Amino acid sequence: METAALYILITLLAGLSAFQLCLVFGLPLGNFAWGGNHKVLPFKLRVGSCISLVLYALIIFVMTQAHSNNESSIITAAKWIIVGYFALGIPLNALSRSKPERYSMTPVVIILFIVSLILAR
Repeated sequence: METAALYILITLLAGLSAFQLCLVFGLPLGNFAWGGNHKVLPFKLRVGSCISLVLYALIIFVMTQAHSNNESSIITAAKWIIVGYFALGIPLNALSRSKPERYSMTPVVIILFIVSLILAR
């Protein structure tokens, strides 16, 4: 079950990374992210998308380490921070003013929360 959860997490974050790259490069998908106020993101939100890419890579690293037998106390703490991050993302996405963001990203973050919880336990 943990291996499947890890693969789901990696697959979803890879998809979100591709989406964030599209936003960084100016594709008109902004109504699905960052509150949906801009079709094409302004510079500051593109920087936010770049930061999201780094964050996704760190999450994959932490959860991959958590899945291995060499888990340190830092990884243990980090994986629970990740669970909290995804838990916080659920209401933030569910309350978005943007219907496209609300209807597409809320289910994604719910799944990420569930699989990160499985990996953290």
